[in-house]
Amino acid sequence: MAAMLIGRAFKSARVVRARSFCTSSAARQPDSDGQSTESSSSSSFTFDKENEKPILVKAPNARRNNDSDSVTMPTSFMTGSIVGKRFYKKVTTREADDGNGWTVMLDYRTLKTPSKRPLKLPSLALAKAIAAEWEYQLAEGIRPFTMPLMKLACTALERVPLTRPKIIEHLLRKLHQDLVFFRAPEDNDLTSDVHEVQVERIDPLLEWVESEFGIKPKVYSSIFGGKQDDKLVKAVEGLLKKTNDGELASIDALEASAHSVVIALGIYCGKLQIDDAIKLIRLEEDLQVDKWGLVEGGHDIDIADLKVQISAATVFLALSRQNGS
Repeated sequence: MAAMLIGRAFKSARVVRARSFCTSSAARQPDSDGQSTESSSSSSFTFDKENEKPILVKAPNARRNNDSDSVTMPTSFMTGSIVGKRFYKKVTTREADDGNGWTVMLDYRTLKTPSKRPLKLPSLALAKAIAAEWEYQLAEGIRPFTMPLMKLACTALERVPLTRPKIIEHLLRKLHQDLVFFRAPEDNDLTSDVHEVQVERIDPLLEWVESEFGIKPKVYSSIFGGKQDDKLVKAVEGLLKKTNDGELASIDALEASAHSVVIALGIYCGKLQIDDAIKLIRLEEDLQVDKWGLVEGGHDIDIADLKVQISAATVFLALSRQNGS
């Protein structure tokens, strides 16, 4: 269901492919920054379940401008747990009270994030896409794992503003272990065919990195990664610092699924489309599948999940850039 909804949203988004969202001059400007530590998990976001509260549903005759006319998502929404039965009939969108952004309505209730902030979205297109996720929930249960756009919106509104320096630090550390910098040994009979495909399909992306940031990236054969030039790291840091909260949430989500900051930035800058990114992410595994066959209940589920995660973050990024329309 999530894949179907994302597909529909992506087709309806007016994605301006010709527009360049990255420029070399902007990316090369170094910036100083904050310090902090980060966990070793694939994503830089964590969610605290402490003091978690259930979904708030109040009577329709209660006073306006308070929690009685809103629905607050519990923290468990961000962890994927089923959060209760469907309690609403109609899902709509409307302009925010202050005229700055759009909100989603469940019947008469305004949707709020787990920290009770109004779910204020930057564009009507994104609001309608998230409304579609809520519309397709079943009567027997609201399933957050079928609502990736809603989850990304909450992340952008709540977690990114509080942890921006940590997210950027996390991404810069991951840059040294980037999937696209790993190169299978050329002189090994078991890996020479992988090396050839990597050169053919990944080198154009590395050439883009050099063109975009002015620094030629290093490739290495160690599975533990290596160390990129400090100038490249600074250039990437400068670009990340110029993103807004929604863009940074998308980049972080893309990196967590792709294990590649470069692929995430390629999507962000319009260099890569969804299908291109997925092919690069799965390059080595697809070669193994071609050779040894696909394991049902394993490979096929991994592929489906990857498509949802990459598509959701890309669609969220595209719809967030609709300039309020």
